Amino acid sequence: MLNIAVRAARSAGDLILRSAENIGRLHIDQKGKNDYACEVDRLAEREIINIIKAAYPEHAILAEESGHHKGNDFVWVIDPLDGTTNFLHGFPQYAVSIALKYKGKLEVGVVYDPLRDELFTAKRGGGAMLNNRRIRVTNQTSLKGALIGSGFPFKTDQHLDAYVGMFRSITVGAAGIRRAGAAALDLAYVAAGRLDGFWEIGVMEWDVAAGILLIKEAGGVVTDFSFNDNYLESGNVIAGSPKMHQVLYQLIEPHVTDNLK
Repeated sequence: MLNIAVRAARSAGDLILRSAENIGRLHIDQKGKNDYACEVDRLAEREIINIIKAAYPEHAILAEESGHHKGNDFVWVIDPLDGTTNFLHGFPQYAVSIALKYKGKLEVGVVYDPLRDELFTAKRGGGAMLNNRRIRVTNQTSLKGALIGSGFPFKTDQHLDAYVGMFRSITVGAAGIRRAGAAALDLAYVAAGRLDGFWEIGVMEWDVAAGILLIKEAGGVVTDFSFNDNYLESGNVIAGSPKMHQVLYQLIEPHVTDNLK
C-alpha cells in the first residue's frame, strides 16, 4: 500500500511540475475566502485516485476536490496539491499529500515535494523516511534557538485574536516562526528535524493526515489543543518532539477559546 501511495504521489507530482510551466493559462476557481483551486488540483487528484482504485477498487477515498468516495474500512486521504496558492504564484513550496487510514488509524503517509524531488514516507510501526533515509524529530527542549512552523487562520477571522495571542507568546522566545503555506510540508519538516515544532488552527484532514503519521513515526508528538488526539476532526494541531510539544502546548493553551476545544 505504501508503494501504491508513492507511485500515485510521484505521478501527480510529475503532472504538477509540467503544469507549473503554464500557470498563466490555468483556469482558477475560488471555492471560498482565500481558498483557490485550478484544473491542476483536479487532474492530479484524478491521477492519484485512478492509481489507487486500480490497485484497491474496494477502498474508500476522502479527497479535497471530489469529496468522499464510499468503500470499505480502508480510507485514502488525499490532498493532490497542498499549497495551491503558492503554486499559482510560482512560490516554490507545495506538495502532494496521501495518507491511508484503516478503521480510523493512520497506517501510511506520503508527502512528496516534486520541485525538490523529496519523498517523505511513513508506515505505522515502520519509522519515517526521506528519500529512503531515516528521519527523526529534533532534540530541541526549549524555545530558545527553536524554529517553529505555523499557518495563519486565513480563511476566517473567527479565530484571529486567539491566533495572535498564541503567536505573541511563541515568537518572543523562539529564534523564528515560519509560515510557508503548505501544512503537509511543514509537518514533514518537523519529522525531518528542519522545524522544531508546528501549530495551526482549523486545517483540513487531507492537509495534515500524512504529515501527522510522519511526525509520530519520527519520534514526535501530535495533539489537538485539548491535549487529545482529535486533531483530524478539529483541525487544530500542535506538533513537535515530546519536550517541544509540551513547551508549545503550555504557551498555546491559555489562548484557546471554548470554540477551539
